[in-house]
Amino acid sequence: MPKRVLLLTGSPGVGKTTLLLKVIEALKSRGYSVGGVVSREFRTSGTRIGFEIIDLASGKRGWLAHVKQKTGPRLGKYRVNLSDLDDVGVEAILKAIKECDVIVIDEIGPMELFSEKFRKAVQEAVESGKLVLGVVHWRARDKLVDAVKTRQDAELFTVTFENRGRLHQIVVDEALRFLVETANKTLARTGK
Repeated sequence: MPKRVLLLTGSPGVGKTTLLLKVIEALKSRGYSVGGVVSREFRTSGTRIGFEIIDLASGKRGWLAHVKQKTGPRLGKYRVNLSDLDDVGVEAILKAIKECDVIVIDEIGPMELFSEKFRKAVQEAVESGKLVLGVVHWRARDKLVDAVKTRQDAELFTVTFENRGRLHQIVVDEALRFLVETANKTLARTGK
């Protein structure tokens, strides 16, 4: 049985989100509906000032964390914006569980794990039976992260500078293997 929870990890700046976006585009070009959340660094004059979160389906944006955020849990020089994380990120994941073929979660990391709603949404996504594409923070030490990474139906891909140019195709192939097999089982069961 092909793996259903496909996770990317790797050191900061190696290109995990860029690779994830390539996988998303490849699946969309084949007609699959993709939803969930991606995060991106936000820079001003070359200096990182925060992280933006984007709902893949609606395009709605919010701040995951920012250097000027006044409230919320502190992580390094950033404060996490739990309100935007829940309103944009969690809602995007929950909507994808209901409406999409593929659920994207970028990323399951220290900032996101401050939100109990986010934790529950991740748990719901990995138990949904749908394909999950996720990014796992390379140093995250958490029971939820460990549980997701060690699932029997999960595969962890480490993105490196050496493999990032070709790894997206390996992930796309694995995703398609799951999606096609699932469609074939549904067809055999329902005759439709």
